[in-house]
Amino acid sequence: MNFTPHPLLPHAHLMTVFPRFWPRGDLLRGIPTEARLFTVAPQTQLLGYCHWQRDPKQQGTAVLLHGLEGCSESHYMHGIARKAWLAGFNVIRLNQRNCGGTEHLTPTLYHSGLSQDIRAVVAELSAHDGLGAIWAAGYSMGGNLVLKMAGEVQSESPALRGVLAVCPNIDPAECVSALERPTNWAYQRYFLKRMKARLQRKAALFPGKFDCSRLARIRTLREFDEVYTAPDGGYKSADDYYDQAGARHVLAAIQVPTVIITAQDDPFIPYHMFECTAIKTNHWIRLWAPSHGGHCGFVQRPRSDEDLYWAENRLVELLVNASDPGQVRA
Repeated sequence: MNFTPHPLLPHAHLMTVFPRFWPRGDLLRGIPTEARLFTVAPQTQLLGYCHWQRDPKQQGTAVLLHGLEGCSESHYMHGIARKAWLAGFNVIRLNQRNCGGTEHLTPTLYHSGLSQDIRAVVAELSAHDGLGAIWAAGYSMGGNLVLKMAGEVQSESPALRGVLAVCPNIDPAECVSALERPTNWAYQRYFLKRMKARLQRKAALFPGKFDCSRLARIRTLREFDEVYTAPDGGYKSADDYYDQAGARHVLAAIQVPTVIITAQDDPFIPYHMFECTAIKTNHWIRLWAPSHGGHCGFVQRPRSDEDLYWAENRLVELLVNASDPGQVRA
């Protein structure tokens, strides 16, 4: 599927940051919304916003997962939710642990390896709600999580019909190294500032659990993960965390229709990660890799039949086509 970038956004960095600042209006106005808590581990709940069709059991369901320091209110979560709901799907905009103002719902931090959380949500929607056709879609870190989940469950989750991932960080070590390049300092600074603020909120909610005395001296995401993320997640070190959390280890095991969309010019999701044998040989996986698009940007040249957000439109198009599995499977 061809992507033609917007002529005013020729650079990957412009393509990456533009959507964050371009107003999109109240995309979910008039669409029914129900808040729901999903228990995914002891003392841990995720907050999701559900947009149900009139007869949910008769419709497909899309579970959406945001990226690092995003939340259910991220613009692309609203954009996909609106388009998928109007196309006839139930939609759940899911917050990862601590995101979207939910720090109080878990004593833990969130990280790229928590694929069991999305697995638990899919299982609950299937067993409790009777939903038999569920697709999981994730952006960036969320993309890694849905891919990792699919590889781990293999064929053990009949309700999981497919996975869609946009710019997933399937090898976190490579992505963190890319963020450490001088040209990417602004991204690292943005993520790190928000993660530090989140840790301070967590420390106030759970006194004695987190030692913030080293926080001011931390200058990189790698240092933050070494001191806080890895120990809290049960990993030996940041390197151990990066290695174990990547979906790259289980891509070969995926047994549901899967589409990965990534840009070859993504500033901090190196394209060479997707040239691996697992992606090339697993017939369940399709890779769409336009030359341009930045990180989760994919702002296309204006056209009369759809809006500027090419990746969102392709995801919903894939969901619609998935009523015939042969159209999604490679």
